[in-house]
Amino acid sequence: MNILSINNLAKIGREAPLFTDVTFGMDAGDKAAVIGRNGTGKSTLLATIAGALTPDEGTVVLNKSAGVSYLSQNPAFNPENTIREHIFASHSPKLEKIREYEEICDQMADESEKNTISARLQQRFDQLTLEMDKGDLWNYEAQVRSILSTLGITDMARKMGTLSGGMVKKVALAQVLVEDTQLLLLDEPTNHLDITTIYWLQNYLHDTQRTVLMVTHDRYFLDAVCTNIYELARGHLKLYQGNYSTYLEKKEVEAEIEANTERRIESVLRFERDWLLRGPCARGTKAKARIQRDMQLINREKFAADKGFTFEVAGRRLGGKILELHNISKNYPKGYVGESLPPASHSVAPTPPSAGDTPATPPCFTPVLKNFSYTFSKGEKIGIFGDNGSGKSTLLNLITGTIQPDSGTIVTGVNTVFGYYQQNPVFTDLSLTVLEYIKEAAEVIQMNDGKTLSAAQFLNEFGFEGKIQHSALSTLSGGERKRVFLVRLLISNPNFLILDEPTNDFDIFTMNLLEDFLLGYKGCLLIVSHDRYFMDKTVDSLFIMEEVGNISGFVGKCSEYIEYREELRKENKEGGGRLPHVRVSEENSVVSGSERTTPSAGDTPATPPSTSSTSQKKKLSFKEQKEFEQLNEEIPALEAEQKELEAKMSSSNFDEVRAAGDRYKEIDALLAEKYPRWEELAERA
Repeated sequence: MNILSINNLAKIGREAPLFTDVTFGMDAGDKAAVIGRNGTGKSTLLATIAGALTPDEGTVVLNKSAGVSYLSQNPAFNPENTIREHIFASHSPKLEKIREYEEICDQMADESEKNTISARLQQRFDQLTLEMDKGDLWNYEAQVRSILSTLGITDMARKMGTLSGGMVKKVALAQVLVEDTQLLLLDEPTNHLDITTIYWLQNYLHDTQRTVLMVTHDRYFLDAVCTNIYELARGHLKLYQGNYSTYLEKKEVEAEIEANTERRIESVLRFERDWLLRGPCARGTKAKARIQRDMQLINREKFAADKGFTFEVAGRRLGGKILELHNISKNYPKGYVGESLPPASHSVAPTPPSAGDTPATPPCFTPVLKNFSYTFSKGEKIGIFGDNGSGKSTLLNLITGTIQPDSGTIVTGVNTVFGYYQQNPVFTDLSLTVLEYIKEAAEVIQMNDGKTLSAAQFLNEFGFEGKIQHSALSTLSGGERKRVFLVRLLISNPNFLILDEPTNDFDIFTMNLLEDFLLGYKGCLLIVSHDRYFMDKTVDSLFIMEEVGNISGFVGKCSEYIEYREELRKENKEGGGRLPHVRVSEENSVVSGSERTTPSAGDTPATPPSTSSTSQKKKLSFKEQKEFEQLNEEIPALEAEQKELEAKMSSSNFDEVRAAGDRYKEIDALLAEKYPRWEELAERA
């Protein structure tokens, strides 16, 4: 079934057309991505398809029965709406019914605590339960609940205006995923998600029957989900069938063919130019045709290989002492959630501990970082792994002095110069042009080979050529603005680079070049990133941010650690499909598989996570009790249906066997979701 048809779509940018003559279509179940450099119009194309922008030319035809859900890079919302109101804003009859059921359950839970459930409320609950049965909405409701739980959305009554930017993106993603639509348009869906959640989303999109068109820079994500890649370059969209790895292979072959063709044309033109310079008579038909052909070749659109950025600024020497962290701790108020720093009044005034004592966490505060020590050595490249809210950015802010620890000391070497790339770079004056902004840092840049470049020449190396150097920062796309910030950061010539989510809003091409630079970087490197490919390529070991402020270590790549955690989850049957928090080393040692190495001198073993909270099992809420009862009915019924299907699968009727096999697989998938949930609820029942 055709879901989307686009014909001759065009959109004008700030100086020239972003794209023209874009024509393609998508069928049910297709998974595709649009890739291209920052500023080429990827987000604009997605917004135009979604109807958020009006095309200058062409048409977009959506299958009316399918419906479309659109996730923008910066989701719009009413700050006064609750999370529930935002997520269930869709006019889908199914979602409206589920929303009402959720609200009734909350009301009954409140009244049951007072032992005063009204007859009217009970009657409405019974009626809704019957309607859910008739509409076969329980599986849909379970999927909605699973999505919300996985994304960490639990307090549905919170106002949207109180959420952090990352949480807003999660709520917007949840809204898109729970809607009863067949076409998903996702603009950078992995931004602000932790690696664990990205892993889950990757599997969800791979398995869903819905049609997906997305813009993302996550290369593992592209490989796992997409079967088609659309490249937007030079104003045109080109299809490459296959995943991202296949796209790279095809591009390499294509570039080689185009380069060979270009050489052959230039060889022909050398002879033809000599002929033209001799002033041939153009009266004859053959001579006219030859001249026209030559002029077409001379004025052709010439092949140009992608220009690489040159990250080769001169290095700054590191001293003997680089950075030492001695028993640093940081606490935030309980219930504090967000990526930005809390108000200064929320920090805990450091209290000097007695000799040998470990500072106690003050009442009503949660430890984000507890008694952590580490001594950095020359050339170390370390990634920081942890879920959102685990303290990754807090650790970076402590190291750079943006915030102060509640206890412990940080000793920075006299020759250590930090270069701190923050998630949301701050520009004090957006009216400055790109060139003016770079000149504020340096008029002339010293390169590693001894050469010098002017600020304008250096910007050329980073793809900021021509008019864009004289464009105001306010006119740049998000990715372009962050790339300018990175250029200025590197000009400062730091020998200790700290990068907090550097890949957000960067195109794949910029990331490849940044990776190449980091591979040859001689200084120390500390990275927080949700991009597994980027982490795998640039770091050698990990700091694992665990619960209650503990940090452990892992020697190896990010993907190896994810596989390690997945193996533990399967062995211990923990996590319910999500990667669990695990202690890689009981002694805060650095671990690679079964190998262990002791920490560096000065490292202090982290305290094992507290188990007191896990020993107290929370009783089932009213809604969970109803869910448990429902599962007790559903699971036996599904198991019985499977047995009946097994008998049908031995039939001689091929169509009957195929239908039975398809239904058997559906039930298998349903049971795989329901068994873990039943076990979880049964333990607390």
